Amino acid sequence: MRLFPDAMSPSAYDIDYGYLYDRGYRGIIFDIDNTLVEHNEPATEKACLLVRKLQDTGYRVSVVSNNREPRVKKFADAVGCDYVYKAGKPGSGGYRKAMEIMGTGMKDTFAVGDQLFTDIWGASNTGIRSVMVHRIASHEEIQIHLKRIPETLIKGIYILLYGKRGERELL
Repeated sequence: MRLFPDAMSPSAYDIDYGYLYDRGYRGIIFDIDNTLVEHNEPATEKACLLVRKLQDTGYRVSVVSNNREPRVKKFADAVGCDYVYKAGKPGSGGYRKAMEIMGTGMKDTFAVGDQLFTDIWGASNTGIRSVMVHRIASHEEIQIHLKRIPETLIKGIYILLYGKRGERELL
């Protein structure tokens, strides 16, 4: 199903990136808000350390966001990675642009995000694997909060089918 992630993780900081690197993945596309930091917050030291560690491992890293350039550029510059702003998720254009910038392809890139109807669906529309993480904080814009209602139902079905961690083909 196009709305199901390929895996679920409690947080972007809990994913076994070394294992995925050993499996051939070389590009990671992250959402920003509620995936790496709280909504509209600046880059944290934790986010900066994660991106540096991933780059030191050999990953290419990009953030892809539906936000405007000032927000996305400031965050990407702080963590030291590529970025795509006004990505139009769940469309595939932003993901494809990020892969082009990183020099990666559909088979060696995966996406990490907290929203089913933008991040996960967008990755699926692009043909790349996805890891859905729990949102960092519960305070969000109203339109995002409203999407969480059907998202919770779909996540419940996913967990019934694949278990709590939901590991399928990716992990």
